[in-house]
Amino acid sequence: MKKKLLLALALLAVPAIAFGAEEAVPTIASNAEAIKGVQTHLDYVWTLVAAALVFFMQAGFAMVEAGFTRAKNAINIMMKNLMDFAVGSIAFWLVGFGLMFGVTTTGWFGTTGFMLSDFTVGGDPWVLAFWMFQCVFAATAATIVSGAMAERTKFVSYLLYSAVISAFIYPIFGSWAWGSLFHGGGWLEKMGFIDFAGSTVVHSIGGWAALAGAIVLGPRLGKYGKDGKPRAIPGHNIPMAAVGVFILWLGWFGFNPGSTTAGNKDIAMIFVNTNLAAAAGCIMGMLTSWIIFKKAEIGMSLNGALAGLVGITAGCANVTPGSSIVIGAIAGVLVVLAVLFFDRIGVDDPVGAVSVHGVCGAWGTLAAGLFNIEGATSAIVGVQLIGIATAFAWSFGTCFILFKIIKAVIGLRVTEEEEMEGLDIAEHGGHSYFDFQMGSKQA
Repeated sequence: MKKKLLLALALLAVPAIAFGAEEAVPTIASNAEAIKGVQTHLDYVWTLVAAALVFFMQAGFAMVEAGFTRAKNAINIMMKNLMDFAVGSIAFWLVGFGLMFGVTTTGWFGTTGFMLSDFTVGGDPWVLAFWMFQCVFAATAATIVSGAMAERTKFVSYLLYSAVISAFIYPIFGSWAWGSLFHGGGWLEKMGFIDFAGSTVVHSIGGWAALAGAIVLGPRLGKYGKDGKPRAIPGHNIPMAAVGVFILWLGWFGFNPGSTTAGNKDIAMIFVNTNLAAAAGCIMGMLTSWIIFKKAEIGMSLNGALAGLVGITAGCANVTPGSSIVIGAIAGVLVVLAVLFFDRIGVDDPVGAVSVHGVCGAWGTLAAGLFNIEGATSAIVGVQLIGIATAFAWSFGTCFILFKIIKAVIGLRVTEEEEMEGLDIAEHGGHSYFDFQMGSKQA
């Protein structure tokens, strides 16, 4: 019986063998090609998922800025954060991507790839995935400026300078530090500059642009008394601001690990470093404000978390988890001191954007060299300092000139009457909370 069963199975196998005779037999080479294809697809998916997380940060920035400012300007703030992404996307497509990642022979900026011309039908679709990830980074740099110039900037002027930052100012510096990610390689990068995900390239560039804007624009009405001392102008919705910080914290898990542009095991440590630095920054922001103000202050605690995130962005891939805690903790202290410093010297920054992104971005870039997992040398630290100084000179210098030109040509600031009434009415003809309006001249 057993022999008959085996014979029957053998006969059944003959047609299968015959019909499968023309099928390719797997080889080591074909298996390797299949594995490579799976990894390529994973890289695409991870990069685009990370881009979506970074895009979601726009909502976080909008909520933080709106929550930290007054109700009469909330529509204006939402419009700015909406439109700087829309305008910035087109500007980055037209010019910015080519300047940042186009082929270059000088190391100063790219000269190809404008309007995604490096991608044609049948071309490499990686260009599209890479462009999308870099586009949301450009939008982040532009939207940082919004917070420091909130509640008194003309809407049309905001649209103009957002386009210029996305098209020229951010991409050109980016080409110096990140050019080889696609084509060529910038001069800072060739020196060994470390900025994995953009403490300087994104955050300090945005932060120093914000400083230039706040200086040229001047403080809000009522911010400083006749004695020159700063007055608090409380935000209207701190819970909204807190939710915005949670969104930004989540988005940073796309910002930093996503900068690998590869779905591999390297993202694990970057995730951990990012989270630990944020947690340490949040704790130290709270403790520092507690010592100074005798209360656990929510605004400084929230900005402490953001400071830790900004601080770890440069070194998230080349420092240990323990070092990330130290980096984040120092950022949490720095941001509180910086906010108080700028407030006292007459720079009115409603959300602390200059302190969070400019100051802590510079600290994070320096820390990437100081805490380098392979060892810190004077050469490494020296290059980091050159990068920090260059970013300040480029962003602050170009943006100061840009804001001066805008001020002279079309005006940068709304009138006193419009500022008192609120930009929601003056610029957009509406109320954010119509049923709750107590009057058109709310403070």
